[in-house]
Amino acid sequence: MSDRGAALAALAGELERRRSEIDERIARLDRDDALLRRDRADGTADDEHDPEGSTLSGEWLQVEALRRAARTERDELDAALTRVADGTYGVCVGCGRQIPVERLQARPSADRCVTCAGARSR
Repeated sequence: MSDRGAALAALAGELERRRSEIDERIARLDRDDALLRRDRADGTADDEHDPEGSTLSGEWLQVEALRRAARTERDELDAALTRVADGTYGVCVGCGRQIPVERLQARPSADRCVTCAGARSR
């Protein structure tokens, strides 16, 4: 196996590890959301008028934003894992050239080389 092949195999393992971490984070956020909804349903929890603390609504919005971001990251990891499975991981979807291993080490779910990613963001 070439050095690049070994590096890509190691990165595939990293993608799997990150995917598991994201699933755990989403499950934790789902539990937090359920607790907040339960507290919100409790008629005695009048936190909206407490000047000292954050509101349940504010906490719920924060949990929801974190969950959305985690789901987006999971989708990116899933797409990268699909590219691993079909043999296109590490190949730029924009120009078809190899994505440098250093870029993939910094951002394992990257699907574009730096040039194509920069052009896409403009």
